[in-house]
Amino acid sequence: MFSAAHSAGLSLLVVIVVMVVVFRRGLREPSRNQITRWTLAAVLLCSEAALQLSYITENSWGIYSLPLQLCSLMLLVGAVVLMTKHKALYDVLFFLGSMGALQALLTPNLDETFPHFRYFQFFIAHIGIIGAALFVVAVERYRPTFRSVLRAMLWLHILAIPAWITNYLSGTTNFMFLARKPATASLLDWLAPWPWYLLELEIIAFCLFFALYGVVKGLDLWMSKGKSGRYITMNGALRHERDDE
Repeated sequence: MFSAAHSAGLSLLVVIVVMVVVFRRGLREPSRNQITRWTLAAVLLCSEAALQLSYITENSWGIYSLPLQLCSLMLLVGAVVLMTKHKALYDVLFFLGSMGALQALLTPNLDETFPHFRYFQFFIAHIGIIGAALFVVAVERYRPTFRSVLRAMLWLHILAIPAWITNYLSGTTNFMFLARKPATASLLDWLAPWPWYLLELEIIAFCLFFALYGVVKGLDLWMSKGKSGRYITMNGALRHERDDE
């Protein structure tokens, strides 16, 4: 953690975030929008497919290889959102995807480093998730509401059900870290032992989702300052009538 290889991955994340924000208006042009969405969706799907293929070729595929970790699920959700513009899943991708992938990138649960395949797969996948979450906000102009926070919390628990069942039945897997803390360093090390840290995570998740919602609301209000014209309410957020944001 925070080695040169880790810092390089985080630097790439910053570059992707800046590019999406800076070129957001151009990415709204129909042909560019479609190409970008499908390309990013392909990156997400291929990263998961490559991981599964690596397990098979190494003869190491097992029940732990199932895509039941939160970020593995967000890869699939992100691809669906980008390909279909399924607005009902925007809440899931924005809150669960961005927060889950960011935590993973800051404290990677990764045994291999550069130039191992797993290093590239890990950072491409998680940066892709954040890129997709940012895309729906900056380019598609999705705006969360307080209800979005509640829906994201509900989805978090729904997605945890198959993970918990698999952990219970196998006795060895640790999907979504519901069975125990990860072996590598993580933010969970600051929390109470199992199972009490699961209750603490409930509070932390809600606070992080609410803070992320507040950041988007704050940026909207800040960007609206100094602009002339009429303002309207759309999806629970203050929006300027001009398409210049």
